[in-house]
Amino acid sequence: MTNKTKPSEEAPEPKREIDPRLLEILICPKTRGPLSYDRSKNELVSKRAKLAYPIRRGVPIMLPDEARKLG
Repeated sequence: MTNKTKPSEEAPEPKREIDPRLLEILICPKTRGPLSYDRSKNELVSKRAKLAYPIRRGVPIMLPDEARKLG
């Protein structure tokens, strides 16, 4: 019998620093513009697209459908 936990029961992911070289090459897939790193929320932010792309387990999820809309 395996002991699987549901995503809502998992411990919060530890914050990891993003490699600055990665920020230099990544662009917003929607606007092709630059991204900034929001350390407190662990997201890559596109001000032009008004989207924040999550970083999960150290991997940026660069899909607009997965991004959080900014106010």
